[in-house]
Amino acid sequence: MDMTPEFIMLAFTLILALVQIGWAASARTAELGLKWNAGARDGEVPPPGRMAGRLIRAQANLFETLPIFAAAVIMAHVAGKDGGPLTLWGTHLYLFGRVIYLPLYAFGVAYVRSLVWGVSFVGLVMVIAALFV
Repeated sequence: MDMTPEFIMLAFTLILALVQIGWAASARTAELGLKWNAGARDGEVPPPGRMAGRLIRAQANLFETLPIFAAAVIMAHVAGKDGGPLTLWGTHLYLFGRVIYLPLYAFGVAYVRSLVWGVSFVGLVMVIAALFV
């Protein structure tokens, strides 16, 4: 069975999540060194620097909505509600919004970042709305 376009967008979103984990971890390791990364991380750890902090917060932000997005995509598929404009546009808006959001957050671009986040949120709402039409 071929994957639906919505499942493809979900799969790419999961890849984005892995990228965010790696980028945030790399930034933190760059600040604290390989010895810290390989160690047990016991004791006090200084707060993250500017870039690592932004990447960690962007990752947390994605992880707030990712379970909802995944559940909505899966539910739409199980209910036979995928394949329509709401799920097709919604999944694309969510993924591409999240992809664009990451560097905007990482490099401290205010306002535009929030607007892009709003686009991804609208995409999420569209997928959920498809469950009810």
